[in-house]
Amino acid sequence: MEKKNLKGWLYLLPAVLFLGIFMVYPLIDVLIYSVEEGYNFASQTYTGTGLRNYSYVLRDPYFLQALKNTFLLVVITVPLSTGLSLLISLGLSSIRPLRELFQTVFFLPYVTNTLAVGLVFMILFQKTAYTDGFINLILSWLGMTPIDFIDGPYAAKMFVLCLYTIWVVMPFKILILTSALASVNQTYYNAAKIDGTSGLRIFFRLTLPMISPTLVYLIITGFIGAFKAYSDAVALFGTNLNAAGMNTIVGYVYDMLYGNSGGYPSYASAAAILLFAIVLTITCINLLVSRKHVHYFS
Repeated sequence: MEKKNLKGWLYLLPAVLFLGIFMVYPLIDVLIYSVEEGYNFASQTYTGTGLRNYSYVLRDPYFLQALKNTFLLVVITVPLSTGLSLLISLGLSSIRPLRELFQTVFFLPYVTNTLAVGLVFMILFQKTAYTDGFINLILSWLGMTPIDFIDGPYAAKMFVLCLYTIWVVMPFKILILTSALASVNQTYYNAAKIDGTSGLRIFFRLTLPMISPTLVYLIITGFIGAFKAYSDAVALFGTNLNAAGMNTIVGYVYDMLYGNSGGYPSYASAAAILLFAIVLTITCINLLVSRKHVHYFS
């Protein structure tokens, strides 16, 4: 038995070393940076240790704006993208002709470059001196006033960012949910139809419980991905996200390291640890809630 355990640990050793070097060590290093007060980037020295970096970050208006933007992005995009993906997956699962073609079409945005998709969204929504953009053209046809979605009101910019994020993440969710629906044993559906069960009741009492592990996985990964959002905002509003008022927590960390206000790794580390704590807390809450609502079938 001991030899088998040793052999198992030897197989796991490369993965353990990889996780330790590239995940555990950086996390510990960031935690140390976050408590070093008065850190001098040039001389690699600091004046003391404490929680002053966290206090600064939590009072920084740029961080508070980034926190607000990130939470709005999470609350809006994760439920909408998951719900829409489920509806589309149900539609794809119910058709036979050209199913593979439609699956490929829906998956295309996932393999398209993020900045390229952002450029398309800018062309659609941005109001310039030469054109109001395609979306504003449609709004004018409907008798509505054109809106500058890229450089205009905050609500308009947040709308475009949420729409862009949903568009980018939906293909992956559609692929996973379509696979989950295809794996459901048809015997259950046949039995329900024989009993005269309505389609709505089949969906809520049979389909949802059967794919609940997949849904929980997509919700948790969706929360984590939305909290790490940065490239989406850059693709739409450029690199100066603070000026646009559309920065995210990851963007704030990057700015503190390399942006116009860069050279402050202690502040960046404190913000990163706060992001880690938020994501960990929400993930734990999701896992605790899912225990009562997730069903595993053999």
